[in-house]
Amino acid sequence: MSDRAPRKQTDDSSRRGLASISDRVFGTPGRSGLIGGPTLRRAGVFRRAVRLEIARLRDPRRIVLVFLVGFAAGLILAGLIARGEAAGADARAYWAAGRLWVGGGDPYHPTGPFMPYVYTPWMLPIFVPWSFLPWDVAWFFWRGTTVVALLWTAHWAYKRRPMTTAVLFILLAFPIAANLDTGNINLPLALLLFGAQFAGPRLAGLLWMIATTLKWLPAVFWPILSPRGRLWGIVWFVLAIVLTALTLPATLVQLNVLFGFPRPARIDYFVFAWALVPWAYAHPDAFRWLMPSEWPGIARTAGAAVAVWRLHWRRSPERTASTLRRVTASRVRSFLGLRGA
Repeated sequence: MSDRAPRKQTDDSSRRGLASISDRVFGTPGRSGLIGGPTLRRAGVFRRAVRLEIARLRDPRRIVLVFLVGFAAGLILAGLIARGEAAGADARAYWAAGRLWVGGGDPYHPTGPFMPYVYTPWMLPIFVPWSFLPWDVAWFFWRGTTVVALLWTAHWAYKRRPMTTAVLFILLAFPIAANLDTGNINLPLALLLFGAQFAGPRLAGLLWMIATTLKWLPAVFWPILSPRGRLWGIVWFVLAIVLTALTLPATLVQLNVLFGFPRPARIDYFVFAWALVPWAYAHPDAFRWLMPSEWPGIARTAGAAVAVWRLHWRRSPERTASTLRRVTASRVRSFLGLRGA
């Protein structure tokens, strides 16, 4: 008897604990959720999820931004659906270039309803595996992959700064829609630069070099890489120069086509601003010089630095020159991640 009483008490407490946990998790007071069935469990999960999201949207500004972002995304989606088969003109040029190059044709002067390929010739092999797909499949893969990558970056940014991310997405809605419509490589390259800031130094430098070789505008994003990533970017870019020299005849044809191809105002280039998001979020004070209230302090700091160097020069010009060279070399090494190597 003495053995059964504790065991019975233990069983009763276990059942009560299980029922209590089930009541808290599944929201079925007075009875175990296991008896209630999967329908009640799902209803409880959805009910709590809705309550949680409503509780997070107490800020009226956030509610307005959510509606604005949804409206912008709806306009983008409606525009893409309305375009239908007319979309993808730029992506079709890359697809046709890969096929023409494999078949011995000239991708810079294509025949048929294709725009010319206007990028460096030694980058053509990158498009070849994708160009073997039928156009409908290739276009679905191109735009689908771009959208998934864009959503991943937007989710990463929204988790950290929801208000700023929403405003930026609204401002870039039209350039994003233009790139998704034509299939231009601008948006994929902006996403490559975005991802390069999370990659190792070698891969980051390689991604920057690929983006810069295809479109020269990404060259200005070199400083946002990690210090060693900048160094590897230089190494990979030297390799790009060598490959360009080895394919010089085709490169001259490419440049002739590039500068002779009529182009409208390139509003779609604004999507490269999206590549700045990780760096800007990691350095919130980087753009403080744009605020007029900060200009007096910045001017005083710069004036004090100039005064110190001027005084040093008056006292000892020879030592000032050597000190300046030493400081400059030290900062360059630090900028390229060579300090302590």
